[in-house]
Amino acid sequence: QVQLVESGGGLVQPGGSLRLSCAASGIITSTRTMRWYRQAPGKERDFVAISSGGSSFYADSVKGRFTISRENAKNTVYLQMNSLKPEDTAVYYCNVEANGMNYWGKGTLVTVSS
Repeated sequence: QVQLVESGGGLVQPGGSLRLSCAASGIITSTRTMRWYRQAPGKERDFVAISSGGSSFYADSVKGRFTISRENAKNTVYLQMNSLKPEDTAVYYCNVEANGMNYWGKGTLVTVSS
């Protein structure tokens, strides 16, 4: 059974940094395309970042500020978020496709506010 557990969210001031983690079980993350999404209050869930085949791609809104990475020994994917802005406030979700299904974690809340 595939499970994704996000952590690392919290309250941070504008300009600050956070690192989110996505711990996976039931899959080997090093062999999978891994994605981060976010959902702001009252809005749809939006793509943030993807890591696939050694390459990474980002939404324009986070390019240059966010970095997706992996720690294969821990079967974990990270999202390093720098220069945070109030508009980055959202629940952040980890995502993977496996066994013909789309899996999501429960998310971790990031609040950027002074």
